[in-house]
Amino acid sequence: MLRLIGSLSFIWLLMATSTMAQTWPGEPLRSGVEYLADPAVADVAGSLTLVARNGSCPFYVGQESARSGRPGIPVIFTPRNPQETIITESTEVTVTFSGVSTCVRNTAWTIGGEDPQTRRRFVVTGAEPSYFQINSRNQLGGSYTFQGCPQCVDEPDCGRATCGTAGILIQNGTRFLVLDGPEFTFMFVRAS
Repeated sequence: MLRLIGSLSFIWLLMATSTMAQTWPGEPLRSGVEYLADPAVADVAGSLTLVARNGSCPFYVGQESARSGRPGIPVIFTPRNPQETIITESTEVTVTFSGVSTCVRNTAWTIGGEDPQTRRRFVVTGAEPSYFQINSRNQLGGSYTFQGCPQCVDEPDCGRATCGTAGILIQNGTRFLVLDGPEFTFMFVRAS
């Protein structure tokens, strides 16, 4: 009998841990709700926002500097499956800033081509949206990464090899969200 109780307790613990890994601290992350994507490590920098590279459009996804005092721009997650309202880990979502761009383009995130100088792919706005996944980086939740997978156009070249985890690249003091480098962790705070 004790063995049965021990086995059931272990199964319950596994189920609880699995559920915890798929929810966000406090309340679940929901489709259509505005969130600030803040760094999970304090005092690193600010929330994600639109930034210009070389002073031109399209705007790139970047990060406010810690000294700017600006709050960043809230993002909205939309699952690939429109029936889903709760975002769990590995749910494919599009990410869109809730603000408008002075470039008169949409603010949905897409994965740009590889930059020849940095060998990274910048996350940009203004084109057909790419799908991203949000993955937990610790057992209790609270810090998450973005993984981006571009739309597959060429069937032989499709596959997970084109996916990459997002990190921050600093160029001339501007912080850009890029794929293919060290990952950067975020937390999501509901925008008020």
